[in-house]
Amino acid sequence: MKKHNYSAGPCILPQEVFEKSAQAILDFNNSGLSILEISHRSKDFVAVMEEARALVLELLGLEGKGYQALFLAGGASLEFLMVPYNLMKVDGKAAYLDTGTWANSAIKEAKHFGETIVVASSKPENYNHIPKDYSIPADASYFHCTSNNTIFGTQMKSFPTTNVPLVCDMSSDIFSRVLDFSKFDLIYAGAQKNMGPAGTTLVVVKEEILGKTGRTIPNMLDYQQHIAKESMYNTPPVFPIYASLLTLQWLKNIGGIAAIEKINEAKANLLYTEIDRNPLFKGTAAIEDRSNMNATFLLANEAHQEKFDAMWKAAGISGLAGHRSVGGYRASMYNALPIESVQVLVDVMQELENKI
Repeated sequence: MKKHNYSAGPCILPQEVFEKSAQAILDFNNSGLSILEISHRSKDFVAVMEEARALVLELLGLEGKGYQALFLAGGASLEFLMVPYNLMKVDGKAAYLDTGTWANSAIKEAKHFGETIVVASSKPENYNHIPKDYSIPADASYFHCTSNNTIFGTQMKSFPTTNVPLVCDMSSDIFSRVLDFSKFDLIYAGAQKNMGPAGTTLVVVKEEILGKTGRTIPNMLDYQQHIAKESMYNTPPVFPIYASLLTLQWLKNIGGIAAIEKINEAKANLLYTEIDRNPLFKGTAAIEDRSNMNATFLLANEAHQEKFDAMWKAAGISGLAGHRSVGGYRASMYNALPIESVQVLVDVMQELENKI
């Protein structure tokens, strides 16, 4: 039986992506070679890279607006370092919003490069909400935020208007909802949520903000070098980029971000309605900040845990356990998770209620 995959990442991808990827591992483009063994300089893969980079800008509505899309390696964790390396001016400062574990990790890396101002933090409340009232220093080199907090189940529903470059880690909700992406000067995202398997990282950057720090940047960490080499400064992660292209093609074919946003809202509404209705469960995130990607919730009575765990596992549900920082349960509902899987979880929650 195919599992209902609620894993927080690496996570579910569209079935057609699995099938096309599997075929490419055996024979890519009828070349007689596997996607795993072809040269990254080959005509076939160069075409993959070019289409993937172009499709990113198309889906985000950033074509012809001065942006470049890059597929790099190192995960979002390396971007925590590359962002201040490329954007924080020598003897300058940067502003950060602390909304979760990964935002906090980004802050720690930025401190190696200069003054790092945390404009607001929800850490004292175990990151159960998104801070709203804060000001961004006008002389900051950039402002950094994290759009969705996978561990704690919170999501920014709006973004500040500021005159400093706006940088966003969108690792766990990119391509999931309609935004004015031109508000952002740099977006980065690990692939392993809504885009592909782990192993590549998407960076979308407005070229005009680069080259202004006054510092020498090692080539491997310099966005301008990667742009100049068209994401091929070093051997790129070929297979993850190919799988990401397939996922982007799937998204475009179903109607793009506007179409998937409606599906994601329906999934989130279905589950949150049950969490709020069912007296056996309670959510952990502030209602106004609840993530459409990661729903975090607890049992009202932990004595029911053994029974509930047995029931959802028997129903073919996988990856529902919450992160140790929060406990309880976390239902990650990324783009490729069908609403039918959410209904299975809701049915199990209602069945538990009937049995108690």
